[in-house]
Amino acid sequence: MGRVLICAEHDGERLNLSTAKCVSCANSFANDGIDIAVLSENGGAIASEASAIDGVSKVLHIDSNDNGAPLAAIWAPQIAALATDYSHVFGPSTTFGKDLMPRVAALLGTGQLSDIMSTTDGRVFQRPIYAGNAIVTVDASACSIIVATVRTASYVAAEEGGNATIEHRATEAEIPSHTRYVELKGDTGGGRPDLQTAARVVSGGRALGSEDNFKLIYDLADRIDAAVGASRAAVDSGYVANDLQVGQTGKIIAPDLYIAIGISGAIQHLTGIKDAGTIVAINKDSEAPIFEVADFGLVADLFDAVPDLIARLGR
Repeated sequence: MGRVLICAEHDGERLNLSTAKCVSCANSFANDGIDIAVLSENGGAIASEASAIDGVSKVLHIDSNDNGAPLAAIWAPQIAALATDYSHVFGPSTTFGKDLMPRVAALLGTGQLSDIMSTTDGRVFQRPIYAGNAIVTVDASACSIIVATVRTASYVAAEEGGNATIEHRATEAEIPSHTRYVELKGDTGGGRPDLQTAARVVSGGRALGSEDNFKLIYDLADRIDAAVGASRAAVDSGYVANDLQVGQTGKIIAPDLYIAIGISGAIQHLTGIKDAGTIVAINKDSEAPIFEVADFGLVADLFDAVPDLIARLGR
């Protein structure tokens, strides 16, 4: 069958949970081994985290000053150089993976398969289309490397318990100079969990009315150690940055608990949360579509309900 190479996602300090979900995907079909590529700068702790994931055979660690920031233009040639010994190269279907994996596929001269949600034998895959309203089966050619992104909402993260070998590798690819890291601007998350892998998410919609009012969402999220999300309407209105957008054109998530506040429930938004365990909705419009998918719904003015909920959680 061949070996599987997984591109590790991390923030420079910790491994993102999406990597362990890619391992679960690889574990779902017969293969000759699963390796993780960790590209980093001073990332020994990250490589150690990767080696502890159950089912991983080996960690290929390329530690270099060039890899200090996860730039797709810099990382892709290095991943492509490693990939020649593998039948599959996987990355998460996150912002990171969607940026990196198409470049890897292009350098390897093959196409990219997006959003794997299941597979029967490592060659036949299922992926969603039409905003998740249909599932298509893709039969990948056995004549080329399969480069794909894994739909993290479809997999549970592989558990710890492994003890994989860590191999230190030197950069074997030519590093391009046309792209460089300058600085990071945007919502740093305030120490909150990562939106795409969080167990609990609190999202706000356009009904919040302003960027200042959106602080209610942050306050509630902090009470329950949740990540913060937003509808496209809230993002388009300028309340939050677009990296918090949940939905078809944002992030597809599958938390255990999803709380939608002031979100009507457009089909594009529902596409992003359909795999959530429990959905709670607060909206003053009793006819809002969000109530059709919510496990628990509260018809109320969010400016009354949310402060009351925060106060009760505080007690």
